[in-house]
Amino acid sequence: MKTFDSLNLSMPIMQALKSKGYNIPTAVQAEAIPLVLEGRDIFCSARTGTGKTAAFALPLLDMLSNNQKVSRHPRALILAPTRELAQQISDNIREYGKYTKLKHTVIYGGVSQKNQVDSLRRGVDIIIATPGRLLDLMQQKHISLHAVSTLILDEADRMLDMGFIVDIKRIAAEIPAERQTMLFSATLPENVRTLAARLLKKPVNVDIKADVATDTHTRELVYYIDRTSKTELLQRLVQEESIDRSLVFTRTKHGADKLVKMLARNGIMAQAIHGNKSQAQRQKALNQFKNRKLVMLVATDVASRGIDVSELSHVINYDIPEQSETYTHRIGRTGRAGQDGVAYSFCSPDEKSYLYDIQRLSGKSIPVADNHVDLLIDPGTFNAGQAGKKMKGKGNFRRRR
Repeated sequence: MKTFDSLNLSMPIMQALKSKGYNIPTAVQAEAIPLVLEGRDIFCSARTGTGKTAAFALPLLDMLSNNQKVSRHPRALILAPTRELAQQISDNIREYGKYTKLKHTVIYGGVSQKNQVDSLRRGVDIIIATPGRLLDLMQQKHISLHAVSTLILDEADRMLDMGFIVDIKRIAAEIPAERQTMLFSATLPENVRTLAARLLKKPVNVDIKADVATDTHTRELVYYIDRTSKTELLQRLVQEESIDRSLVFTRTKHGADKLVKMLARNGIMAQAIHGNKSQAQRQKALNQFKNRKLVMLVATDVASRGIDVSELSHVINYDIPEQSETYTHRIGRTGRAGQDGVAYSFCSPDEKSYLYDIQRLSGKSIPVADNHVDLLIDPGTFNAGQAGKKMKGKGNFRRRR
C-alpha cells in the first residue's frame, strides 16, 4: 500500500498533510499525483468522494512552490462549475499550501467583484474560478492568462451540463498552448471525451473504478410512492430513524422552498440552497448545517455541487434526477472516507423511467424498501403519469423486469 511519503511530495506539502493526519492516499491520488509531477496531461475519471481535489491540488502546489517566480500574474487556473465547488477547492488549496508562500484567489459570480479584483492586483499564483465571472473579469482587463502553465478542469461533466462549453473554449484559447492540462470528471459522457480530445495532449487516462469495498459504505433503497405522499414519508424517516444529518435533493428551486416550509410546520429545521439564493445566504445555510444547527439541507443539483460535509449520514432523492449521472454525484456525498451512509430515493410514477435509466447505467438494481407500506405503491402497477395502487400489508415488493 502506498503512503504519501512514497509520492515524492516536497516537505511543505507533507507537513500540511501530516498536520491533517493524512497518511494513505486514495486510489486516484496514488495514481494521479506521480503523473502530474511528471508534467503529463491527465484525463481522470473517478466518482464523487474519492479525493479528486487532492489528486491535482497537492502536486500543483508542489510544482509551483518548487518553481517560485516573482510575478503578479497567475501561473495556474482551476475551473469549477459552481460557486460552492470553487470555494471548496479554495479551502483545500489553503490547507494544503499553508506552509508554502503561494497565493491564490477564488473568483465566482453572485458577489461583488471588488475583493476579487483587489486580490488579483496584489498578485496570485493560482486562480480558482467559475467560467462566467472569469470571462467577465478577463473582458474588463483585470486578468491576463498569458503566464498560466497549468489548466485544470474539475467536474468537467457538470460544467458541460451547465452549458459552459463555449466559455471553456474561449478561456483555453487565452492560455499558452504549451501547458499542462488536467481534466477530472465523475462520469464520462461523449461530450466530456470530445472536450478532452480538444484540450489534452497525449494524456494519460486515469480511470478509477468503484470497488465493492467502497460501494458497501452506502446503502441504497428506493421507495415507490405517489408524489403527494413524499413529504410525509420524508418526515417519518427523519423522525423514526433519528436522522440528524441529511442532504435532500429536489428538481426545482420552487420545490426546494416549498419543501422547507412544509417541514418547518412539523418542527424539522431545514434550509434551501439554490440559484435564487445569494451567495451569502447559501454560505450561511451551509455553515449552519456543518455546525449542526440545521438537520437538513434541501438543494437543487447545481447549487449542491461542491457541498462537502463530513459525517453526512443520509442523502435523500426527494425527486429522482432526470440525468442518470447526476444520481452518482448525489449519493457520492455520503459514505465517504470509510464511513457508512444511506441513500434513499422517492420514485413517483412519472419518474419511473429515470430510475430505470439510473439502474441501467450502474448495472445494478436498487433494492426496494418494504417499510411504511401504507404510503407506498406496488411498482408493478406503475404507469408513466398515472398513480398506482397503494400496497396492503407488509413484505417485499414484486419487481418488474
